[in-house]
Amino acid sequence: MNRLLEDLKIFARVEEGPLGPYIGAYATQLLSKGYARHSRCVKIRLVGAFSRWLSRKGIAANEVIDQHTVDFLRCHNRRGHRFGLGDPTTLGGLLRLLRDQGVIAQRPLLVPTTPSERVVEEYDLYLQRERVLALATRINYRSFVQKFLTVRFGKGPVVLSHLCATDILAFVRCHAGQLHGKRVQLMTTALRSFLRFARHRGDITLDLAACVPAVSSWSLSMLPRALPPAHVKLVLEHCNRRTGVGRRDYAILLLLARLGLRSGEVAGLSLEDIDWKNGFFSVLGKAGCSSQLPLPADVGDAIAAYLKDGRPRLSSSRRVFLRAKAPAIGFKNVAVCNIVKRALGRAGIDSPRKGAHQFRHALATSMLNRGASLSEIGELLRHQSPDTTRIYAKVDLVSLRALAMPWPGGGR
Repeated sequence: MNRLLEDLKIFARVEEGPLGPYIGAYATQLLSKGYARHSRCVKIRLVGAFSRWLSRKGIAANEVIDQHTVDFLRCHNRRGHRFGLGDPTTLGGLLRLLRDQGVIAQRPLLVPTTPSERVVEEYDLYLQRERVLALATRINYRSFVQKFLTVRFGKGPVVLSHLCATDILAFVRCHAGQLHGKRVQLMTTALRSFLRFARHRGDITLDLAACVPAVSSWSLSMLPRALPPAHVKLVLEHCNRRTGVGRRDYAILLLLARLGLRSGEVAGLSLEDIDWKNGFFSVLGKAGCSSQLPLPADVGDAIAAYLKDGRPRLSSSRRVFLRAKAPAIGFKNVAVCNIVKRALGRAGIDSPRKGAHQFRHALATSMLNRGASLSEIGELLRHQSPDTTRIYAKVDLVSLRALAMPWPGGGR
């Protein structure tokens, strides 16, 4: 609190204007998010200037809208009074605070304006409630379905009963050449899903999902892209555990290497998920499925070391792993992949894959080499189908060698 009072004393004029009563709460929020003293002062000064600008314009606190922040920044930038690169973000955070406190109205939800957008919204609701698909999957599906409906119906009424196989084939042929292999497969999967949804609702009577052409995909044609055990060890050894960031990265890499967690599962881990007394922790996996996993001693020690000396103390976030720089909040799964990429670079490993999933493949391959069965691997990796685990049978060279047929004519 003393640090907060120092911030407010430095800028005696910040309480002038209609936003004066709320600047203290905003400063407290900045402090809780881990912003350094200089950054807090810059942001508070900007909010104070915005409040004085509102006063000159005769705008009350409950009348502030997003456009006012745009006009204010344009005015001040034109006069050469630029505060910092994050000015729009700073004022955006202030408006969120005002909305949370009920001073200004919440932003209205975006209402679909065209018939195709309304159909896509209904389809997304189905994916969310009935299929329980992840947000990233729904976003991908929505984009393809929206494009398909726009191409077929434009901005006019969407009459799904008018769809025919020719429409589907023409769309796939037109767009498949503009996408990479995996994206083409995702597009056809999204179309099949939407057409099944339309048939489920009774909008179409024919099984048009069967008309979506198949894209060549040999899922078992390649070996799993796994890091060799020596490289996994090297990556862990090159974490600088004398720093808070190093302790955080080491704990994340251990979760990937020892338990095969997905990047999103690591990013979403919260403090309440860890049962320190019983040595377990909960993981929210695909399709919202929650699983309990054992907490190995070395992984628990690494997480405890980060929580004790490395995790921002003033943050109100309940995520286990937080950003090192303000705002001190939980990060997204792409940040976990970036941590892996930097760790590979520190260890001098030139891997064709830079993502977190290769640690998952490395764990499965290592377990198989130590004699674990495919069912045991699937249980640890939480595969919903045994077919997903079958790909690791290809790396069991010892067992496969016993099944190999003699080469015709004999080896010479």
